[in-house]
Amino acid sequence: MSAGRWGDLRARVLSGIAIAVVGLGEIWLGGVAFHLLIVACAGLMIWELMRMTAPGNPAVAVGLGAMGAGALAGAPYLGLWMNAGVALVLGLVAALAASRLKPATAAYAVAVVLASVFLLMLRAVDLNLTLWLVLVVVMSDIMGYFAGRILGGPKFWPAISPKKTWSGTLAGWIGAAVVGLMLIPGGALTVILVSVGMSFAGQLGDIAESAIKRKTGVKDSSNLIPGHGGVLDRFDALIGASLVLGVAVFVFGLVETAIQ
Repeated sequence: MSAGRWGDLRARVLSGIAIAVVGLGEIWLGGVAFHLLIVACAGLMIWELMRMTAPGNPAVAVGLGAMGAGALAGAPYLGLWMNAGVALVLGLVAALAASRLKPATAAYAVAVVLASVFLLMLRAVDLNLTLWLVLVVVMSDIMGYFAGRILGGPKFWPAISPKKTWSGTLAGWIGAAVVGLMLIPGGALTVILVSVGMSFAGQLGDIAESAIKRKTGVKDSSNLIPGHGGVLDRFDALIGASLVLGVAVFVFGLVETAIQ
């Protein structure tokens, strides 16, 4: 076993366990506890984003992070489209405040807010929806990590994310489909398609953040989580997956019969 290949495993596992315990506990509790977790995570992710795209200006990062947290604090009292409007406004402010990668900053800030809103809405509807989302992301990450390192093979997008392989990507899709079928009792084909869609969107969310880090010359979005970097590094995949499931449920109603 190569130390270089597996050198980060211990820190990743220990931090992952801590994140899982806190995250699953808050998801189970729901209500105010889960809302506060989402507010904190959204604010930290926007803060980390602005640290990368508005370097040397910590006040901007803190200010935008506070705006992101504030947007999520009020999210339960607004409808979906009002929240989408708030997300667009925050994205515009983020783009104006950024000193580089303005379009990417705007898009990512909007994605963070909308994904966080969807997380709150999904938990309010059904616990299994939130577990489905989180476990798809976790399983995709685990399957991708081990399959990529054990099987190797062609890279998925070497220019942006040199560690990701097609073997890891496909393993993540398979793991996502299995998780979906185990958690959601009906609508097998829909559940499989949405699960794979979440897995793929999660991988693209990871790649999008990797692209921002590569363009800004940053290794990690911050050092808040040992072995994982920052909050954005840990939850970038959850952003993409949340958008897919949120749109599937609240815009197209694709899984309504599956959760009944």
